[in-house]
Amino acid sequence: MQERAREFDAADPLAAYRDRFVLPEGVVYLDGNSLGCLPKATPARLAEVVGREWGEDLIRSWNTADWISMPQRVGGKIAPLIGAQPHEVIACDSVSVNLFKLISAALAMRPERKVILSEPGNFPTDLYMIEGLEQQGLAERRLAPRERIAEALDDNVALLMLTHAHYKTGELFDIAALTRAAHEAGALVLWDLSHSGGALPLGLDACQADFAVGCGYKYFNGGPGAPAYAYVAERHLDATRQPLTGWFGHRAPFAFSDDYEPAPGIERLLCGTPPILGLAALEVGVDLIAEIGVERLYEKSKALSEFFRECLLERGIELDLVSPTDPAKRGSQLSFRHTEAYALSQAMIARGVIGDFRDPDILRFGFAPAYLRFADMAEAARHLAEVFATGEWQRPEFSQRAAVT
Repeated sequence: MQERAREFDAADPLAAYRDRFVLPEGVVYLDGNSLGCLPKATPARLAEVVGREWGEDLIRSWNTADWISMPQRVGGKIAPLIGAQPHEVIACDSVSVNLFKLISAALAMRPERKVILSEPGNFPTDLYMIEGLEQQGLAERRLAPRERIAEALDDNVALLMLTHAHYKTGELFDIAALTRAAHEAGALVLWDLSHSGGALPLGLDACQADFAVGCGYKYFNGGPGAPAYAYVAERHLDATRQPLTGWFGHRAPFAFSDDYEPAPGIERLLCGTPPILGLAALEVGVDLIAEIGVERLYEKSKALSEFFRECLLERGIELDLVSPTDPAKRGSQLSFRHTEAYALSQAMIARGVIGDFRDPDILRFGFAPAYLRFADMAEAARHLAEVFATGEWQRPEFSQRAAVT
């Protein structure tokens, strides 16, 4: 497989982009779906923001360096990568905070309804945000298995909220079909794009989506805790009322009025002062992904994951694949079930092959094609075969779970 990997890498039109990232020597990084790698241009950009814009221009940089419009500018750059218009997307806050804003906005737009429909096993913060509103008597949570989502839609559902690519399995929902079903039931739809934005082609406007959120630190390579982004369809901008009425979401924040008046358009989703350092780092990552092109990244992602499966089979590794076998039906990852998935993941990490574990028994490998090679797939499969052959995953230190994994 190593020879085939070399041939694939030699023919890869994206191969040169690997050199645009910081990659530790001897590491095969298969966790870009949790935290993307550092673009080489990011440290210089942050040094410029800190040293010149903050250090020399001080508060003047809100104007001279245009800090004031960074949420709109970065959001506008993300927009075409998720199939939206620039004025429909803004970069701000975290996924959790943006979920709260948009769930609340949707409930206000459907005042006669209280049910938020999702699926069991959705990413926890999505479900927790519903519970928080439920505790205040503002919402009612309803969960239905993914194969029964459409039939669970009725005239009590205000909002359908789902994650496009499941964080454990990578299985994709059909955005267009479920958005259409929700609209036919009179409900709005909120899509969490955290595991697909920047990795898969998305057509939010084409699918008539209502709302969406996504994170900046996975496939957009914005760094740990990078600002998230939020999308509101143009047709809903005037009607959207979010509950976190901070001063940056005001129509005239520097008028310092005692009374809140929402800003026009997507700016009303802002709340507090924008995190300039985080936005500056995120912008570098977004620019790089835009330069490469999401469509090209997705094609390589599918090729990488299929080649990885071939490498596993050639090495005689038979794991229980929980991701869809069809690469068109999964995100940029492969997940396998094993009773000792945690120990296996730790043994692989000790060898420099960094994937991750999801409780209780999921071994997950992410494929960030901007910087991964086909040779990395062959190398990862080799290490996994050796871990099984030597039994090293059974060492006591690999079975003791850390507080954070």
